[in-house]
Amino acid sequence: MQYRRLGRTGLKVSSLCLGTNMFGGYMDQAAAVRVMDAGREKGINFIDTSDSYGRGASETMVGAGIKSARSHWIVGTKVFSPMGDGPNDRGASRKHIMDGVEASLRRLGTDYIDLYQIHFWDSETPLEETMRTLDDLVSQGKVRYVGCSNYTGWQLMKALSVSERNGFIRYESVQPGYNLLNRAIEAELLPTCVDQGVGVTPFQVLMGGVLTGKYTKGETPPPGTRFAARPQNLERMYTDRVVGLVSRLGDLSKKYERTQAELLLGWALANQAITSVIVGCSKPEQVEDNVRAVDKPLSAEEAEACGKAAG
Repeated sequence: MQYRRLGRTGLKVSSLCLGTNMFGGYMDQAAAVRVMDAGREKGINFIDTSDSYGRGASETMVGAGIKSARSHWIVGTKVFSPMGDGPNDRGASRKHIMDGVEASLRRLGTDYIDLYQIHFWDSETPLEETMRTLDDLVSQGKVRYVGCSNYTGWQLMKALSVSERNGFIRYESVQPGYNLLNRAIEAELLPTCVDQGVGVTPFQVLMGGVLTGKYTKGETPPPGTRFAARPQNLERMYTDRVVGLVSRLGDLSKKYERTQAELLLGWALANQAITSVIVGCSKPEQVEDNVRAVDKPLSAEEAEACGKAAG
């Protein structure tokens, strides 16, 4: 397993991060723990969740899974999304962050969160309020590092400027969507992160497994998969562009004797701006498959071929 520094910190995280959006959805506690145990055995030390995943169910499952090896895990969770019906039950205000961190700590069964992230940009709350609150949480020992998710380049830069100007803790990572068909962050966000020393931990690199060839257009999703209960969501994703890329990746898979997941993950990790790729797994064997992408990095030729396959 490769480990990379998170932003400008001395913290080292595995280049594969376990995503837990599925925990509390179609995955039960036992399945979640099996996946986490498989990840730990393969050297994965980074896990990502959010209070909004299953309205806290994911955090509860993560808490049960890390209990026996808390010091091993770098736990990242997020705050912002609605957790109630009240006007202050969402956003990045001091109240919602303070309420959110206490609830997350309880569900995770821990007294500290390694990486606490603001899930979305909040245009209604002054950045000074958000960053001061995060700074207080670090000072209190409840949070060790802070990051953000779904920020654009200018939003990240504005937050970094507020932190520098006021002497607050700064964002050390950003979590954007990124894959062969969604490369918008390459224009502004990635150059900003490289320049400012901010780690990048993308999600949706496999596009929910669609780009791996796991599913077939027009066929019923296999039982136990994320789309089994919502096949209409899968059909909406199967545009002509997606079908074409999946086919071309299949050809590259045969040529280079790699799985399509290896190609996709390896392509993302070949970009030195990327710190760790977030990947959800529902079975231990999927964890093992994904780890191979790290154990056998893509050559420059393979990474270039993947980029060209997207058109």
